[in-house]
Amino acid sequence: MAIDGPAGAGKSTVARAVARALGFTYLDTGAMYRTVALASTRGLDEAGALDIGFDGDAVMLNGEDVSGLIRTAEISERASVVANDPEVRRAMVAQQRLIIAGGDYVAEGRDVATVVAPDAEVKVYLTASPQERARRRAQDLGVDDVEAVARDLAARDERDQSHGRTIHEPAPGAVPLDTTGLSVDEVVGEIVERVKTVRA
Repeated sequence: MAIDGPAGAGKSTVARAVARALGFTYLDTGAMYRTVALASTRGLDEAGALDIGFDGDAVMLNGEDVSGLIRTAEISERASVVANDPEVRRAMVAQQRLIIAGGDYVAEGRDVATVVAPDAEVKVYLTASPQERARRRAQDLGVDDVEAVARDLAARDERDQSHGRTIHEPAPGAVPLDTTGLSVDEVVGEIVERVKTVRA
């Protein structure tokens, strides 16, 4: 199944929990772009030549666990930039499609339901109010200035949208779900039931 939507909508948290509930494997496509961003800071700019993978919950770059290194504000911002490089996107999409072809996955990312897995059995578009998205992202980053995070998210949305990516509308066949004011358990429960219904 595919979960997409803008940053701060709760995609990663929800996708992990849905995967656990269903016994699926979780694929964090955003982590792959973050890893490319980290690699670029090390002078490794050929995305197709990078060995990016997962070892359980650990994100691996050329055999090194970079899970913590890719979660900084700097790498997050840089990932948004490298994700708009057509060569990077082609390389990552190819890797992601190979990964999900191997079994039952919950894949999440900004446009996973439109580009990576357009034929997913279930597609969900998560969103939330701008204020809620900023609050969540600030909490994830461990920063107090929610207003600054809100400005960064708005700039990131504009940058992503301007490169031919539709991040503010559900993919064809995707179910929109506004997570503002909902608990993670409520969101996960709704998605799990939808998957079970489709597979019944």
